[in-house]
Amino acid sequence: MPRKVIRAGTEQESGLHVRVRVVLMVLFCLAAAGIYVWAPRAASAPDAAPEMGAVPTFFFIAFGAAAFYELASLFLMWLVHFRGGPAGEARMLMGFARAMLVLAVLGTLLYATGVLKALGGIAALLAGSLLGWSLQAPVSGMAAWALITLKRPFRVGDRVLFPSLGLLGDVAEVGLMYTKLDQVGGAVGSEEAIGRDILIPNAMLFNQVAINYTPQQAAAYFLDEVVVRLTYDSDWDTAEGILLTAAREVTAEIIKATGKEPYIRSDIYDYGIYMRLRFMTLATDRPRVSHEILKRVFHQFQRTPKVDFAIPYVYSYRKGSEGGHRAGSGPEQVSEIPIQNIIDPEADEPLSPEEARDVEALARRIQAMGLLQPIVVRRTEDGRYELLAGRQRLLACRSLGWQLISALVKRPRLREGEAAPVRRAEAGGTPPPKS
Repeated sequence: MPRKVIRAGTEQESGLHVRVRVVLMVLFCLAAAGIYVWAPRAASAPDAAPEMGAVPTFFFIAFGAAAFYELASLFLMWLVHFRGGPAGEARMLMGFARAMLVLAVLGTLLYATGVLKALGGIAALLAGSLLGWSLQAPVSGMAAWALITLKRPFRVGDRVLFPSLGLLGDVAEVGLMYTKLDQVGGAVGSEEAIGRDILIPNAMLFNQVAINYTPQQAAAYFLDEVVVRLTYDSDWDTAEGILLTAAREVTAEIIKATGKEPYIRSDIYDYGIYMRLRFMTLATDRPRVSHEILKRVFHQFQRTPKVDFAIPYVYSYRKGSEGGHRAGSGPEQVSEIPIQNIIDPEADEPLSPEEARDVEALARRIQAMGLLQPIVVRRTEDGRYELLAGRQRLLACRSLGWQLISALVKRPRLREGEAAPVRRAEAGGTPPPKS
């Protein structure tokens, strides 16, 4: 859904909440005013009971506090909107104001009924000590809640990481005793919300390091990277162009918002080159952005013969000494060979119209998906290659302007009277020393 539509829906919902709160505030004010006018008359009636005055006082305080809460909520919503804060910040502040008003009303009622006066000093001291000891953790939690609400190191809707707890999630609610997270990751190997709620006691947050991914929810961007491993014989400039083009296409809106272009950094490792594509990404949409970039890079690499992914391999001395992997000694191996050095035995035979159409169709598939199966050639004495199988694939790649093609290279033919090489292990000799 477009962001403009979401923003419009949010503004309409906010406007509805404002109207409802205005109506409630007016109703509560009218109720409190009515009680204020009616209570003295009822108390002065000849048949009025002595305790009759406590009931109107209770309702007057309750309705007055409710009206004040609605007025405070409207003020907080306006203040947060004026500062450009998110709606979650307003909800947190309104929750704090609601709790303070409830405590104030309870304290006023206890004082008005004389309960506080009846408690002696010693009894109040003992009760306070016992209450403080039994509610040490809850009090710490409420203190942390008040600190989080007022200081706001994170807000409702922020993505927060607690490294020492090993938790990453989106803040769903900051309550009096617990902070609720919508867990990110955990069940999946990606930074995506999975819909599983985690309750963290607020008292634990006093000594926790919190990393806020979205300190500014309107512009929650940070630097990310996609790493691609390339072979040493890949064309550097072509690979770099593919990576940068993919990043610019996927993150076009982010580049426009941040003004920061993607760039490349690289490292050399045992099997090739690490190309690190770095780009600005959305903090809450990182997996999708990385996926789209990797998909485009993969498709372009398949279509481009000048670049290839590097695949780590395990070298075995035994297989190497038997000639299974050493160049020139193995029976066959797949290599990238120049097309101009391939001898086509049927080059003088023209293609039929049906064969020409098949070559054109094959060329379109190769251009879209790459060459999925190498051709088969045999090395000749003059250093060139004789085509054994895959003539249509060769013609299709040649029509696309390819300079190199993947080929399964077979061992040259033996001359008349030449014996096949015998492995030294079979001849009873000792294997060559390790290099």
